[in-house]
Amino acid sequence: QVQVVESGGGSVQPGGSLRLSCAASALTSDYYAIGWFRQAPGQEREGISCIRMSDPTSYVSHSVKGRFLISRDRSKNTAYLDMNSLKPGDTAVYYCATGSRFACSGKSLRTSDWGSWGQGTQVTVSS
Repeated sequence: QVQVVESGGGSVQPGGSLRLSCAASALTSDYYAIGWFRQAPGQEREGISCIRMSDPTSYVSHSVKGRFLISRDRSKNTAYLDMNSLKPGDTAVYYCATGSRFACSGKSLRTSDWGSWGQGTQVTVSS
């Protein structure tokens, strides 16, 4: 069974930066993608970024475009989310998940397309 583990959350002041990591293991194929989602209290889970591990296809949602950057290290089966110019509105639990490469097609993400989820990591942006 695929396992997914997030790390790198924490507390930061507005304008600060954080890097989240998502490591996937027990994968049976190289043709998969890693997606990043976040969920604030009382709100629906929001898909914010994804990247395919087999090719450079990626997506960043409008809500974080220009501030968040996704990258990957194929040798480590790991994806990274570099979050810059953080705002209080970015406060949420951040989750990563794996899915087929078709789940990451340059369009908005659907949670139903992603099968294996991590436990989430808290990001708090506050002064």
